Order: sequence, then C-alpha cells, then structure tokens
Amino acid sequence: MFGEIRNEHGERLDYTYHKGDNERIVVIGHGVTGNKDRPALIALAEGLADAGISALRFSFSGNGESEGAFTDSTITKEVADLGSILNVLNDYKVCYVGHSMGGAVGVLRAATDERIQVLVSLAGMVHTKEFAKREFGDVTPDEGSMWDEPDCPLSKAYMDDMATIDSVAKQASKFAVPWLLVHGTEDDIVPLQDSIDILNYANEPTKLLELPGVDHVFFGDSSAIMVEKVVAWISQKL
Repeated sequence: MFGEIRNEHGERLDYTYHKGDNERIVVIGHGVTGNKDRPALIALAEGLADAGISALRFSFSGNGESEGAFTDSTITKEVADLGSILNVLNDYKVCYVGHSMGGAVGVLRAATDERIQVLVSLAGMVHTKEFAKREFGDVTPDEGSMWDEPDCPLSKAYMDDMATIDSVAKQASKFAVPWLLVHGTEDDIVPLQDSIDILNYANEPTKLLELPGVDHVFFGDSSAIMVEKVVAWISQKL
C-alpha cells in the first residue's frame, strides 16, 4: 500500500497494512524484544479493520523483520522510526497505539509532532531508567541478554538511552490530544503505577482504563477485552 518505508538510516521498516477507510489510520508499535506480530497487536489491527479503520502495525528497526541491529534499538531511535512511518501517512488522520516501550515512544513523538492526533498507550512504559535498572540491572551491557533471550543482547547504548530519558512523565504536558491509557492490574513488567503517575501530568482529554486481572501482554481472553474497548474508543475519537 505504501511501498517500501525506510528510516533516516536507510533501514527498511517491516509493516503490515490492514485496510479500512481512506481517511483514518492507526499506527501500532510494539515493546522491547517484541515485533509487529505479537498476538494482541494483530488482534487489535484486525479489530480496527473490521470497524472500518485502517491499521498499520510495524516493527521498529532491529526488531522482527525490519532491517538494522537490535543493539542499536533505543527509545530515541524508535521515536525517529515512528516519524519515518508518519511521513508516508500525510493523507490520513493518525492515531498511534504503543505497547510497553512503544508507549514511551508515542509520548515522546506526540510531544513534538502534531501529526499524532489521537494517542493510545497499552501498558505504556513511563519511568525508563527505573525499568532498565529493575529488569536488567544485574546484566552486563554488551555481554548479557535481555531476560536471557540470546537474540536480544543488552547494549550499553540501550541502557544509556533509558537513563538519559529517565522518565517520559513530564512530556505528557506538552500535548493535548485525546489519549487513552490502558493498563492491566496484574502487569508485572510495567507496573500500573506508571500510568497513574503520567496521568498526573497529562492534559485533558486523557482517560485511564484499568483492566482487572490483566497482564502485560494482554494474554488470552484479556486480548479480546482490550481490543473491544480500544476499538470503541478510537472509533469515537479519530
């Protein structure tokens, strides 16, 4: 549909397009160690298309089938990747949905880019420095891996970027688009408190939707619940 999309480094970004109408589109970004083919993200894209809203889910550079090195994957680079996606969507009204670290990417992009007119954070990461220390503080950068996954080496570039950003909470005051925060109460990767904290900085109209008993990846039946509520909200706001 949009041909080959490359980021500012010339790396091809892998994406899948779900056709809806020609005026609205939802761009879906994943979290750390993830890719565009996570089940909940596929389900969301399909749900949006069924509701008549186009969706484009993509893998950030260095992840999935996108070009680039995983060790170069940082929030800062992914913010730029998202900009490269937005560059080909000039004819659309755009909503961005970011899961986990992709949620932090969305906040930082929305703070400087008016092309994002509606925003959704799914279990969105807020306190980046705390996350990196909590999850990877006992791993030696450039030697060990994230969560013992050999295909996901932990780089110093990633840890330094997480520490430099520290938290995206205060960036929330820099935009005022319709924003939905969706977070499960049983999330053991990014705590619900992250969404509660950033809500204190957010402008109107922002809504926090807590999903009782739901985990970080919206596994199983919770995926259908998330999709139903997010699609309904986007249908109203976009």
